[in-house]
Amino acid sequence: MFQKILIANRGEIAVRIIRACREMGILSVAVYSEADRDALHTQLADEAVCIGTAAPADSYLNMERILSAAIATKAQAIHPGFGFLSENEHFADMCVKCGIAFIGPSGELIGKMGNKSQARATMMEAKVPVVPGTKEPVFEAARGLEIADDMGYPVMIKASSGGGGKGMRIAKSREEFENHFQLAQQESVNAFGDNTMYIEKYIEKPRHIEIQILADRYGNTVWLGERDCSIQRRHQKMMEESPCVAIDDALRQRMGQTAVKAAKAVKYENAGTIEFLLDADKNFYFMEMNTRIQVEHPVTEMVTGIDLVKEQIRIAAGERLKINQEDIQLKGHAIECRINAENPEKNFMPCPGTIEELHFPGGNGVRIESALYNGYTIPACYDSMVAKVIVHGEDREDAIRKMRSALGEVVIDGITTNLDFQYEILSHPVFLSGEVNTHFIPDYFEK
Repeated sequence: MFQKILIANRGEIAVRIIRACREMGILSVAVYSEADRDALHTQLADEAVCIGTAAPADSYLNMERILSAAIATKAQAIHPGFGFLSENEHFADMCVKCGIAFIGPSGELIGKMGNKSQARATMMEAKVPVVPGTKEPVFEAARGLEIADDMGYPVMIKASSGGGGKGMRIAKSREEFENHFQLAQQESVNAFGDNTMYIEKYIEKPRHIEIQILADRYGNTVWLGERDCSIQRRHQKMMEESPCVAIDDALRQRMGQTAVKAAKAVKYENAGTIEFLLDADKNFYFMEMNTRIQVEHPVTEMVTGIDLVKEQIRIAAGERLKINQEDIQLKGHAIECRINAENPEKNFMPCPGTIEELHFPGGNGVRIESALYNGYTIPACYDSMVAKVIVHGEDREDAIRKMRSALGEVVIDGITTNLDFQYEILSHPVFLSGEVNTHFIPDYFEK
């Protein structure tokens, strides 16, 4: 087992990983930008190294500085968390070349599954159902238009290297296709430096379902239930729950076994997520694979009792999975609400600032993931998520009541957050019925 791990991230996920290291008797190294000098993760880690200025390119995306910090502190492994370099194949390769374990899959696999069009082709070869669409990448709007005409509208235009809703546009007719293609492609170039696009049939109002998997280097792969991530705005998740009320045991088994088949097809190693779209007729289609820990991993931990971050570390250290598929049982219901420093009434405009007063709830089945503290100033240069509230109940109704109670206790003064908006979602009759899809927020809150 590793004696020291460097966390190449910030905020609540860095704090989460540091706590896992502590519980495993592993020393932790935090890296931080000048804007994060007083951040909680720098205070909790055993060591902390400044790696640059506030701009992500000069700090959390600077591979050389992060690796230099790992070498200088004699860290044996790097945990990338999510975002930043977590799905950067070159960073994973550089870690290995420097003799440092990367807590995640290989760079080759990250590249293979991170390229959306290549991932689709790989899944098709493995006979995993995929949304009908292009097998080859598309670079020109004219060629994309020909494909869309043959496929039939509406279609989804996607950046091959996309993520977090970037580089995505829906074209509902051929008249708007070219403009949407160019906008999506330009966004992809700006965000990912890649003009590779692909076109797929747009599934009307699906659910967004993801299956959590764990796989070791010895070919053992298990799935840990599903998460319903349908509550989202602009393709970014806001609330997640497990299990999904629309899935019965038979469908759950089929989706889980398909996820394992997909992981085995690429000889996957470590924690990962297979994401599916589920249509109204309960047909499911592969959408993408995330080769890292997810923001919403706590809901799976709550219903399975399995610590995914610790499992990541054990797998990267060469240990075999100690859990079999029959050991994994879903118990109760879990919900996660992402608390963002943003103003829902002003088009979700980011609202960084200084925390003047802070209180988080506790109690049985309530979990908080955050790096906030009284007097902390939230930088304007990073993601707006400042906390996650996770609850576990006997069933969905119990979990909803518990989440309402928990959100009612949260106090974050000094900034504007989406707390009230999350509470509105939890009280909406459609949400309470469980009949939600990815258009829930646009249909009921953005008119």
